Amino acid sequence: MNNTKSTRDVIEIDLGELLYELLMHWKALLISAMLAAIIGFGYRYYLVNDMYESNALLYVLTKSTSITSLADLQTGANLTQDYLIVTKDRPVLEKVIGYLSLPEDYEELEKKVEVSNPTNTRFIQIAVRDEDPERAKVICDQIANVAASFIAEKMDQDPPTFVKGGYSDGKPVNHGVIFFTCAGFAAGFVIAAGIIALRFIFNDDVTTPEDIENKVGLRVLASLPIDEEEEL
Repeated sequence: MNNTKSTRDVIEIDLGELLYELLMHWKALLISAMLAAIIGFGYRYYLVNDMYESNALLYVLTKSTSITSLADLQTGANLTQDYLIVTKDRPVLEKVIGYLSLPEDYEELEKKVEVSNPTNTRFIQIAVRDEDPERAKVICDQIANVAASFIAEKMDQDPPTFVKGGYSDGKPVNHGVIFFTCAGFAAGFVIAAGIIALRFIFNDDVTTPEDIENKVGLRVLASLPIDEEEEL
């Protein structure tokens, strides 16, 4: 029981000393956090452009499909998964690039496009991100139109219904300057605190009687004062 209590006391003392060590270096913590905040601000403001997103919807259940037939509904659900692949595949995107004379190649445009199927629906949602909100809308609409035509021609199926054209509220979808500044401040503070904590933990210098007890495991029975004049 005594050994357990002693161990707990040592841990509590170490945590207290660690906190004291951090407080002693508060200036370094603050400077590190401020520098990292400035870097985060500069990176977002000067190097990262605002990105806008436009969304369009296609519906797989067409007029020729009977909504009373469970087989037709199941077929529509299965086709939706196939259409997801086709909509973002190279033939569709390369046709979009050609129609709109886009400067991107297939790989670059593919990174801007996300195609998804909301759970338990036969909707295909097409999302396009671009630095220009109007350009994102044009690309989104063109992908929807080309995908529907491609499906009808190459897969011998009724084309999905174009439910909603591209839309964007004009608000950037990526994180803003405030987020990057705060994230930089937090990262700088944590990194500086981590360095100080590691230096404290791995510091084996013995400067006080308590250090002898904690680091060496020996009890100090007595101590002699040092006369500074004699030492000189």
